[in-house]
Amino acid sequence: SCFTACCMKRICNGCDVAAKLGGMNDCVFCRTPFPKIDDDIPATIQKRVSKKDPLAIALGEKYCHFRAKILAMIQTRVAKKDHEAINFLGEKYSHGSLGLQRDMRRAVHLWEEAAELGSIEALCHLGVAFHEGEAVQRDKAKGDGFFERAAMQGHVESRFKLG
Repeated sequence: SCFTACCMKRICNGCDVAAKLGGMNDCVFCRTPFPKIDDDIPATIQKRVSKKDPLAIALGEKYCHFRAKILAMIQTRVAKKDHEAINFLGEKYSHGSLGLQRDMRRAVHLWEEAAELGSIEALCHLGVAFHEGEAVQRDKAKGDGFFERAAMQGHVESRFKLG
């Protein structure tokens, strides 16, 4: 499954494919049009831009615009204190995706905010961060506490991590 950047709702891959086959290219939840881009373009663009290909340079500019649009949609929801959007932005900072620089401290800060607002997924991310000592001092007991809080609210992965 994947998140929609416009309304931060999760859609299963099968439903997403069925909607696209049925001719729906907008968000199935809020009907916001999606920016269009092929996922494989970035690697292709990088190879061709290095060879000074003018078409690749133009595609690269479109890709940057695409990422900026998605990021703007997410940040709009973050500004409204949407815990799912805050958690999602934390994930993007932790991986360094959507054109963001990898910043685990920022990710942990966002996950803490999302957890305070009710995100059980953020509790799991915090548990992992404390278990692995990423951007925070390693504290397995504190990590287990986050896993336990998430598991008590029905988060399956956190329950698995508790053993």
